[in-house]
Amino acid sequence: MLNTKLKLGLALAVSVALVTGCSDDKQEERQESVTGIDKNPFPSTYQKIDSKPIVITNVTILDGIGGKIEDGEILLKDGVIVEVGKGIRLPSGAIEIDGKGKWLTPGIIDNHSHLGVYPSPSTRSHSDGNEMTSPVTAEVWAEHSIWPQDPGFQRALAGGVTSLQILPGSANLFGGRSVTVKNLPNRTIQDMKFPEAPYGIKMACGENPKRVYGDKGGPMTRMGNVAGYRQAWIQAQEYQTKWAQYETELEAGGSPKRPSRDLNLDTLAGVLDGDIIVHMHCYRADDMGTMMDVMKEFNYKIGTFHHAIEAYKIADKLAENNVCSAMWADWWGFKMEAYDGIKENIPMVHAANACAIVHSDSDLGIQRLNQEAAKAWADGKRAGIDISQADAWQWLSANPAKSLGIFDKTGSLEAGKNADVVLWSTDPFSTYAQADKVFIDGAMVYDRSNPESWPVSDFELGQIAEGDAK
Repeated sequence: MLNTKLKLGLALAVSVALVTGCSDDKQEERQESVTGIDKNPFPSTYQKIDSKPIVITNVTILDGIGGKIEDGEILLKDGVIVEVGKGIRLPSGAIEIDGKGKWLTPGIIDNHSHLGVYPSPSTRSHSDGNEMTSPVTAEVWAEHSIWPQDPGFQRALAGGVTSLQILPGSANLFGGRSVTVKNLPNRTIQDMKFPEAPYGIKMACGENPKRVYGDKGGPMTRMGNVAGYRQAWIQAQEYQTKWAQYETELEAGGSPKRPSRDLNLDTLAGVLDGDIIVHMHCYRADDMGTMMDVMKEFNYKIGTFHHAIEAYKIADKLAENNVCSAMWADWWGFKMEAYDGIKENIPMVHAANACAIVHSDSDLGIQRLNQEAAKAWADGKRAGIDISQADAWQWLSANPAKSLGIFDKTGSLEAGKNADVVLWSTDPFSTYAQADKVFIDGAMVYDRSNPESWPVSDFELGQIAEGDAK
């Protein structure tokens, strides 16, 4: 499934995991409460690939948080960024890469992807993203549907994507848990799972739940949607209270009757506890306003509105409530709630000091997210919204990292963070830019100049061999 270099690194990682799998450190990752319930029953088994120190020199650097360095340098060592700036001393045994004429950025983070749950080839047998059996299916987890052999992961890697959130679809009011992964293709999804990244939950408002359930007993209206959310949160509050009382009595030395577990309410209570981030499919400004009202009623936090076609209409309210918007550069008009889309949406949200994100929601769009950001940036400039390229790159790295709860680990070129880095052939806001080299945790996992090293899905190997034979 992987090139020789990656296979070797992964084989070593697996052997280490087998030896240390029962270590105290691994046990500490499993978040058990006093009840004995494991809140992380499927922990990450991701292992970074060992690599020699790497110094990239003479390169234009966008640090992902608004900074730009001309003729800059960066040192990657032991999986992290050690230093960014100028005059970096080359460590013994380090690999030096001359970046003259090239640009360097943090790896792209796509916070809205369905790779693996809607993989290629797109067939009904592979369609595992929507559990359309009830308006509320918070009990399902996207990671249990993901097919790691989806060739889309390799395509995204070639586009500079180093991490991504994989979400269930948007048919339901509550569609289930999402998962964040490192884009290092592997054998199981747990081997790709971003260590310590919090879970998300997919919610959807507007037309989708109405369309799917209007003839199945509802909801069939927007007011029906909102009643459905509120009823679910009421049940989650009752469940949360029941378990809190049980834990209190247990800690006090009592022998209370253990409440029955409910997988659906486990997830919803996790949102109310602040452990799970809400990612909400929502197009219209009025729907987003309503959902922020419901958020306040039940005291939970919406992390990001996804698609957010009309975010520009309420950008100030999004900033006030610290809610991100993940948006397309120019998708609009394909259904009524997408009708009021404008090309200046992303820069207008940014200009209001709200958290703006460029996302894909597409196995094709994820391959050229730098171009999507460039389109939005250029449309903003034409409208008189002057945003620097350095600031605009936040839409692809820092802001999605914040929305996923992983900004302390990745999303910017800062000392101590994961060495998730892309070396571009030219200005990444150019139509002609390509990812020359992609690094995840300091290891070069994609090299455009060496096609034989490119990772290939097992699913495609037979097709490639057949093509070569012809």
